[in-house]
Amino acid sequence: MAAATLGIVEALSFLKARSEVLARVRAARVTPHMEFLPLEQATGRVLAEPAFADRDYPPEPRSMRDGFAVRAADLPGTFTIVGEVRAGQSSDCRVEPGEAVEIMTGASVPEGADTVVMVEHTTVAGDRVDVPKALEMGANVNPQGRDAVAGALILRPGIRLGYAEIALLASIGQAEVAVYKRPRVAILATGDELVEVETKPEPHQIRNSNTWSLAAQVIRAGGEAVVLPVAPDELEITKELIANGLECDVLLLSGGVSAGKYDLVETALHSFGAEMYFDRVLIQPGQPCVFGQAQGTFFFGLPGNPASTMVCFEIFARAALELISGVVEPMLAITGAQLKSPFRQKTGLTRFLPARLDEEGLLTPIGWSGSGDIAALTRANAYLVSDPEKGEYAAGDWIGVMAR
Repeated sequence: MAAATLGIVEALSFLKARSEVLARVRAARVTPHMEFLPLEQATGRVLAEPAFADRDYPPEPRSMRDGFAVRAADLPGTFTIVGEVRAGQSSDCRVEPGEAVEIMTGASVPEGADTVVMVEHTTVAGDRVDVPKALEMGANVNPQGRDAVAGALILRPGIRLGYAEIALLASIGQAEVAVYKRPRVAILATGDELVEVETKPEPHQIRNSNTWSLAAQVIRAGGEAVVLPVAPDELEITKELIANGLECDVLLLSGGVSAGKYDLVETALHSFGAEMYFDRVLIQPGQPCVFGQAQGTFFFGLPGNPASTMVCFEIFARAALELISGVVEPMLAITGAQLKSPFRQKTGLTRFLPARLDEEGLLTPIGWSGSGDIAALTRANAYLVSDPEKGEYAAGDWIGVMAR
């Protein structure tokens, strides 16, 4: 993990580069600040304190089916129906030998009963119910404390709160939740060719889309986007804007990281004593991707082409942002799918190419004109992720896939 001097960092494979990001950010041991939020505002945030069960769950044995609560020792047989209990109703009856209580899903199993017979497996005539088959004790009953016993740890810090976690917190009565504050992520696009979104560009200019795609990705990853003015291809102004960006928790720079005469980002970063952990990764799109640290802030120099910027954020910068957000285990969801059509590539690079995963689970690469083709990305719902050592895939072969 030794840092290298500017310009001589060895190109890394995708997996080695991602491991480098994770290792460096973990080693920095950044401790995010904590805040308390109402439960309804906590979705998407990272839990900062452990959550414990406030009572047994369920607090009483509960029926898992509509049917009749009986004693398993009496089965099979014909029973006298002595009562009914609904979900949300306290049961005040007791089941004796030869008796049954009609019960609904979610209702508390009455005292004396230990089994629930599903209603479709019974025959009812007046106040009598016939059960022709035996059942094991406890059938169709969720026993007290099966989900959690009082005081049990049910959520650990460092997980992002989705709808299931919010439901669990609500069930244990946590109206207020301790979460980590969102990290502030500075976004700095560079290049004389960039103009603002509302500006009509000249033929030699383009609108600044990277800032806004990165802002959207930062927000989706749980950060707060801090948008800086576009840096022209002038070293001193670039240095001034980088200084502002280094005051945030993470700095994302877009463009200016290639080897051209006016690609000034690495030179500007070097003036802040930056350590470069890598500046080239064997991927497409996004080979000239920079990762390092300056004045205690991690930064990523992302290529200027839109697809390169988006891909490099998702596979590298997002992991750093999540760790700084307090997430314990950042996950990159690369799974597999079968190709609907053949795919060929030159070996040597891990490719993240726009593709569409259909309802049958088949993956089709989407034709694109290169990493500047934003329209192709909007037609994709996934990225094809290729093996750098495999040159040809036939239709039906399995290949990596990552959600867009």
